[in-house]
Amino acid sequence: MGLLDEMRDEVAGIFSKQWSTIDGRVVPDPEDLLLSNDARYFKRATVLYADLSGSTNLVDHQSWQVAGEVYKTYLLCAAKLIGSLGGVTTAYDGDRVMGIFIGDHQTSSAAKCGLTINWTVQNVINPALRNQYPSTDYEVKQLVGIDTSELRAARIGVRGGNDLVWIGRAANYAAKLTSSRNDYQTWLTGDAFQWLTDETKYGGNPRQLMWKTFKWTAMNDQTVYGSSWTWAVS
Repeated sequence: MGLLDEMRDEVAGIFSKQWSTIDGRVVPDPEDLLLSNDARYFKRATVLYADLSGSTNLVDHQSWQVAGEVYKTYLLCAAKLIGSLGGVTTAYDGDRVMGIFIGDHQTSSAAKCGLTINWTVQNVINPALRNQYPSTDYEVKQLVGIDTSELRAARIGVRGGNDLVWIGRAANYAAKLTSSRNDYQTWLTGDAFQWLTDETKYGGNPRQLMWKTFKWTAMNDQTVYGSSWTWAVS
């Protein structure tokens, strides 16, 4: 069978085969699902995307070594913070990382994670960068997007080269939010904001709301929330 016939058969099979879906209780690994139409269902899960800003400027104006070190340090810290707050890193995509949070207080944990990533960039990564390269004027900037919704995981690809795809609004909206204005580093959809505990809504002394309301013009003026606050890591 030639490649064209093989692809036609497999595409027709994917579109015609019934899905097998079971409820998910943990974030799966790719090996936990079949390559056929097999899915894990989550009534609600929270997705966090952490994304470096200005990557084109970074690779155009810095050495490849510096660019590589920025990628590595940012993605390392983001993944460690996701894990420390109960999330699971599910994908690396160039200069960004995706985390999934499930269970009780999942959205508050994701929001706290966004604030800790912001703190870490300002207090760990950029100081180390300036210490190593005192003549550079480059500064690491980044954005985190968070949404929560019904979500399903399916396995995609071919044998020997496959991964998970997350199907649902939260995965798409969280990624889109990383294109927001970068004077606010952590972004939530309106639905995600409604799930926050007071601990992740209010901060400072006296207590004040850490989030500012915006209209998401690219998405029919939906209400979203941005924050420039940080959450210290010990």
